[in-house]
This record gives sequence, C-alpha cells and structure tokens, in this order.
Amino acid sequence: MKLPLILPVPLLAPAFVSIFAPKTTPRRVASPPPEAQPADLDRIGYDTIKNAPPEAGKEARQANLAALFGGDLSEPAPAAPVATAPAPPAAAVEPAAPPTEQATEDLTDDEIKRYSRHLILEDVGVEGQKRLKASKVAVVGAGGLGSPALLYLAAAGVGTLTIVDDDTVETSNLQRQIVHDTEEVGEFKAASAASSIKRVNPLVQVKQLRERLNAENAQELLKGHDVILDGCDNFDTKYAVDDACRALGIPCAYAAILRFEGQASTFNYPPGVGPSYRDLMPEGPAPGTVPSCAEGGVLGVLPGVLGCIQATEVLKVLLGRPPSDCLAGRVLVYDALRMSFREIPLVKGAAECAAAEKSLESEPLPPDAHTSLTATECADKLRNGWAPYVLDVRLPQEAEICQLPFADALCPHRNIKAAAAGLPRDVDLLVHCKSGFRSRAACRDLASLGFDRLYNMEGGILAWARDVDPRLPTY
Repeated sequence: MKLPLILPVPLLAPAFVSIFAPKTTPRRVASPPPEAQPADLDRIGYDTIKNAPPEAGKEARQANLAALFGGDLSEPAPAAPVATAPAPPAAAVEPAAPPTEQATEDLTDDEIKRYSRHLILEDVGVEGQKRLKASKVAVVGAGGLGSPALLYLAAAGVGTLTIVDDDTVETSNLQRQIVHDTEEVGEFKAASAASSIKRVNPLVQVKQLRERLNAENAQELLKGHDVILDGCDNFDTKYAVDDACRALGIPCAYAAILRFEGQASTFNYPPGVGPSYRDLMPEGPAPGTVPSCAEGGVLGVLPGVLGCIQATEVLKVLLGRPPSDCLAGRVLVYDALRMSFREIPLVKGAAECAAAEKSLESEPLPPDAHTSLTATECADKLRNGWAPYVLDVRLPQEAEICQLPFADALCPHRNIKAAAAGLPRDVDLLVHCKSGFRSRAACRDLASLGFDRLYNMEGGILAWARDVDPRLPTY
C-alpha cells in the first residue's frame, strides 16, 4: 500500500512582505553632505576624524589631521567633551560561564575584511572575533550534522577545528552531508571535510583525527578544546563524548536526528553546572529498539537545520554568552514535517538517580530465546530443503526498494505483537530486517508471546546482498 504524498504549502515571501509592509510612504530626510575622505588617509586615522564628536569643533579635527600628516602640533587641540551615559539600573546577574582565555592576537586586514559583518555586531565586535580566532573546537563526526556545522564555524572564523571521524564517504551520504561531494566518494570524511573547509576559509587551522572515538580514547582526543560539537550517530559514541566532556569540564553542543525530527541542547554549560546527555538519557535503549538513519531514513535537509543550531550554540559559548542565552537546561525539538519547534526543560541530577536505581537491580536480562543465523547459513539451509515462514519486519517503503523473493509476510517490527495472532506457531519462523537489529527485537517480542521456533538472520537483507545475492540492490 502506498503512503499518501504530503506536499508542503509554499511560502510566498514577496506576498508576505507586501501584506505586512506599512502602507505609508516613509518621510524622506535630507542627508548631510558626505565628508571628503583623502585618498591616502590611514584607515584608523580616518575613523578617528570621522567619529570625532561635533562638540570637538573644527580645531580638534584639524589637529587630528595634523597628527596624521606630520603637521605643526605646537598648539594642542582643545579637548573634546565626552558625553557620559547614565549608568543602567542594577539587575539580577545570573551565573555566567567561565570566560575563555583572553585573546591577544590582533586581527589582520584580511580578517577585518572577511569578518566585517561580525565586527559591527555589538555582541561580537573586534574582541569577540579575536576570541573566536583563538578558540579550538572539536567536531565529532563529519556527517549530516557535522557538515553544515563545520562550514559555518569555519566561515565564522573559529581559529582551530578538529575533525574526529574514521569513516569514508559513501554515495548514500551525499543526500545530506554537504561538506562532501561526488568526487570524494571513498575518501576519508575527515580529509574531505578539511578540503572543503580550506576552500571556505583558508585562515582556519584544521586538524584531522581519523580515529573512532570511544570510551577509552575520548578524553585524550578531546582535551585542550574549548567546545565539543557532537555530530555522531550512535549512542555509544554520544555517551563517550558526554562522559569525556564532564570529566574535562568542556561544554558540548548536542543534536540528534531521525526521519523528520531532530533535537538539540547544550550540555555541561557552565562546566560542572549544566545538565548533561546522561541527564536526558541516563542509559541507552536496548539494541534494535531505535533505528538508525540508515534503517529509519532521514530528510536530507533536517541535519542542515540541526547542525546550524549546533554551530550557533558553539559560537555563543565561545563568545561568553550566559547559559540563559543558550540551550543549557533546555532541549529544543524540531518537527520538519509540521514545521514546529517546542522546548522541553532539562534538569541536572537525572543521571545520578538512574545510576542509583540501576545499582538496585539484581536480576540479569534473560538470554535471547531465538537462534541467530548468518545470511550464508540461511542460504545453505534453504538449499537443503528448509522451509521456514519468512517474516520481513522492515517498513513498507523499504520493501519497495528490495525484498527477498521468498518472504511470506511484511510487518514493521513495532507492530509485531499486534500481528502475532496471524503468525504460524507450528513451523520455523525466520525473521529479517535491513541489518539485523529490528529483527532481533521482533524475535524477543515474539518469544515473550510464547513463540519458540524463532530464527534471526544476522546482518539482515544487507548481509544477504553482500554474501548470497549481489544482484539485490542495497540502500
């Protein structure tokens, strides 16, 4: 059965603007005549003249010109009165994040030109840009989330970017991982991303760590950085990143995506005070219960939105913005299909409570009540006359891509308990999915309902295409 096609409603930006634009014609104000700027005037000197208060008078401006061009300075210019703004009323001050090391290296002329739109922002300015230039950020994963984040952090002028990724570029990555291109299929993602970054901003230093981050090496790989951006796609790595950030006292910009939804937060900010990933998820789900993007799919533009949110959080932390300006203590949830955002509050301490509850558990998990077979073993048994009932627990849209020609039924693994009454109990039941995780979960559910002749095909249909029938398309 084909699912209904959902088409987005187009946004008519010009119409939107024309509807809400004011109908009155704005009053025209006569502009003062432009000041003459000497062609060879020094930039800083001209700013001094241009920005001199009108109260300084003609004499002060002439004295500035004389200072620039070596004129007669025997008569000092009168001091310009400086208007002092009244002090704002005292306000409640929230605990601010510890400031990063004060940047001392000046911006070059090239950097001033490149980052000019930052420099005129009151909350960035020259000092803020110098902080970005002196910062070091590690991005774990150069995939869907890491791709836009790396490009925007490089464009923003973050001085050093470290890419932690041991994977290589595949054709299926190109639908969403915009830091890579077709010519780089087969190359290391770290190398491909570094090449793209250098094209965006050659002033940024890029370090490649072609290693898989895990609990054993996480602290060694991440130490010395100011902020970590978590762009990985599996629970084990996310927990390793989170544990290392807490131990090292480093804030972490987090995001996760699946299908049409994503979520983002900023963990451990300020360090040791803000909630962490383990406060959001004290422990990972059972294997096979949550599909990966390779199994469940993902809208190509979704990681672009979440990755940009992560990059924004990184920049704010580097600029010393307070936690209330960041996603500290909040989880932002984005639904791309309905184009909606919502927030979930997050408090610190859930991880400790979960650890205490887990320590009270005494009964180990029961072993799997099914038999696991490789794709090759299944093929050998089938050639020798084995006739099981073959159950495909993937989604219908996956079955449209490819399917085993001898499959008897299709039922998504989340619906397996509801459909169990229609499955035979007097024959062997061979269950498969795309890669083996969902079929294992389905076998456990069926075993809990009394099915005792269960077989799980390890590696799923991907293993069958790799080891038995290479003609089968993969996805």
